[in-house]
Amino acid sequence: SRNYCVTTQISFQENEIKLLSAEIERLKNFGCLGVSPSLEGLRDENAKLKYRLNFLKKSLQEERSKSTKSMININSCLQEIFGAAIQAAYPDLENPPLVVTPSQQPKFGDYQCNSAMGISQILLKTREQKVSPREIAERIVKNIPANECIEKVEIAGPGFINVHLRKDFVSKQLSSLLINGVQPPAIGKRKKVVVDFSSPNIAKEMHVGHLRSTIIGESMCRLFEFVGYDVLRLNHLGDWGTQFGMLIAHLQDKFPDYLSVSPPIGDLQAFYKESKQRFDTEEEFKKRAYQCVVLLQSKNPDFIKAWNLICDVSRREFQKIYNCLDITIIERGESFYHDMMKDIVKEFEDKGFVQVDDGRKVVFVPGFPVPLTIMKSDGGYTYDTSDLAALKHRLCEEKGDILIYVVDSGQSVHLQTVFAAGQMIGWYDPKVTRVAHAAFGVVLGEDKKKFKTRSGDTVRLIDLLEEGLKRAMDKLKDKERDKVVLTPEELKAAQTSVAFGCIKYADLSHNRLNDYVFSFDKMLDDRGNTAAYLLYAFTRIRAIARLANIDEQMLRKAAREEVLVLDHEKEWKLGKCILRFPEILQKILEDLLLHTLCDYLYELATTFTEFYDSCYCVEKDRQTGQIVKVNMWRLLLCDATATVMAKGFDILGIKPVQRM
Repeated sequence: SRNYCVTTQISFQENEIKLLSAEIERLKNFGCLGVSPSLEGLRDENAKLKYRLNFLKKSLQEERSKSTKSMININSCLQEIFGAAIQAAYPDLENPPLVVTPSQQPKFGDYQCNSAMGISQILLKTREQKVSPREIAERIVKNIPANECIEKVEIAGPGFINVHLRKDFVSKQLSSLLINGVQPPAIGKRKKVVVDFSSPNIAKEMHVGHLRSTIIGESMCRLFEFVGYDVLRLNHLGDWGTQFGMLIAHLQDKFPDYLSVSPPIGDLQAFYKESKQRFDTEEEFKKRAYQCVVLLQSKNPDFIKAWNLICDVSRREFQKIYNCLDITIIERGESFYHDMMKDIVKEFEDKGFVQVDDGRKVVFVPGFPVPLTIMKSDGGYTYDTSDLAALKHRLCEEKGDILIYVVDSGQSVHLQTVFAAGQMIGWYDPKVTRVAHAAFGVVLGEDKKKFKTRSGDTVRLIDLLEEGLKRAMDKLKDKERDKVVLTPEELKAAQTSVAFGCIKYADLSHNRLNDYVFSFDKMLDDRGNTAAYLLYAFTRIRAIARLANIDEQMLRKAAREEVLVLDHEKEWKLGKCILRFPEILQKILEDLLLHTLCDYLYELATTFTEFYDSCYCVEKDRQTGQIVKVNMWRLLLCDATATVMAKGFDILGIKPVQRM
């Protein structure tokens, strides 16, 4: 049942350990254990071999530990089984289609292999052989290797292969989950992932437009961290450029204390707008603003001091948002890359990629109509230059294997051009390093237009979060949770969980590529696919064992001793649903679409409800209400469901509570 690649790795390491051990014995026979100075070379060789042997033994232990504890991706296991069967049935066929999916209806088994139709088409096109898909399916089935997960297969219709899983296999995997907790699937070697997200602008307040990047980016980081990758979370702040020369020049006129204190963020934003207006209309001010830019970029102490004060005020405001939403991120704004930009321009010049256009230095990238401007006619740098510098630093200095840019769809062409320029100059090979733009749509109001205040202004993010808290408390009080159900502390925890959980889930449950309508009424509804429904379902599941007087220690003991019986169709359906969790995570790692996890959690919650309505977990006397019987294997299914839901919430950045 172990993942094929892990098994192969273990086998390889076991063989190498045998060979190394034999080599060490051979060297011992030469007396290389330090008895003669003339055998120094042999001693060195022996030391190297011993070091390699110890390293391999440690690595083997880690692999064995991983393969024992990792949650098995059943879909991947079946793909390996059917891949081997197709290879045996059609050894000369190159890259045959391999299609294994969960069955939509119980009558079609648990999974389906639908490769026969594709193979039939390939045989017809490449070899002019007309073979029916059903005949191909029969040949595949005959070549299925021995395994411990398939109970039986059936060929249906034109050539669908219906797969029925073994109940003892599913029961064993559920027991492993209960004993070891929710473990990540085995995904190969550890990688370095750099995620660029949130990225507000200094001297401006965070608004609703920053919500999606912040929430989506945080969740992606949590997923990559869960599967064991080394994740660098970067906040690419807009903290450098002409706008700061404008702002400082304006503060010199309007805020004389600018060198000792910065205006509060609200005033700072107003000053910023005024400075932009003056820059566009007053020629003298424009010249002074440019002089301020030059002084700032040449690290003049007064200008750096003023700039730092502005940045500090902004950072404090951003951190309030990040604290509310439980966001962890490292600041690395455009200013970080400023000193690298000169070398970026020189590198493109040295490799012959630069053209001069009306005094500007531009780079044309094949396949993209608009060139990158890497130096303005006045010698200044641009966003293109800083983005190229950031890309190179993340690839060459941070050694990122995967780079994810969580940036709105409007930046798609720009980012694709930057990525293509990085390939063109040789910074990375897309076959080795993954550089991806995780684009997202805009947040709409209920009028289906860009989300604005009634006065037409952009909605401040802090106002949105405070409104969420107010509405969550109103909802809890409507249900009279404040009267007898919850203590004041529990009420506060529930308010925060619901408010911020609902805002996050409303975003993450939509396909990020699409726009979505922001509606507090919908997201706080405790019916349907919402965080409010899922959080409440979770607290109910957790309460089942508690109300039956079964504590954590008793559940852990039962997990080691009980066999999970899956005889009832609803037990079987729930057990299979729980074990699909690794498949869901694997899919998201590939396409970065987090709504798949939200859909899965909703499906798991509704599947649990079906199970709970049909299968008694705790049986009580109808007259007295006394507990007559506890069906422990069903309580374990409850526990497994809640455990997977809790990990799903954690990846989404949602904090459940024990009582709601």
